[in-house]
Amino acid sequence: MLRRQAFRLPPHPASVSLARLRVHDHLAAWGHKEESAALRDAVLLVSELVTNAVCHGLVPDREFEVAVTVLADGDCFIEVSDESPNAPEPREAEALEEGGRGLRLLDALAEAWGVWQRGRHGKTVWALVRG
Repeated sequence: MLRRQAFRLPPHPASVSLARLRVHDHLAAWGHKEESAALRDAVLLVSELVTNAVCHGLVPDREFEVAVTVLADGDCFIEVSDESPNAPEPREAEALEEGGRGLRLLDALAEAWGVWQRGRHGKTVWALVRG
């Protein structure tokens, strides 16, 4: 069974903790145990991706979207979409000195991750976390 939840948030620092809480609650309600690595890793990656959207994806007065999908095998697919066309390149994490910790976490915790450009309408950064 596939389960998906998407929600929009304002580009404000308080949105980071709200996104973390909402994704945690959805995954817990869908059967991920509190102590599971998948739940912990998914929530941490949501926090990093949302922080990135708030800090670098800002288009004034434009909300961004967070989506979490649980696949039939229990894997979690996370998406954070914003209006900024600027996107990190996969595997660019090693080249970044200051900042860039979010990309290093993506490399370390996600089974796979990437960026979908949405033309002039921004980008979606996605990550797959094994369940």
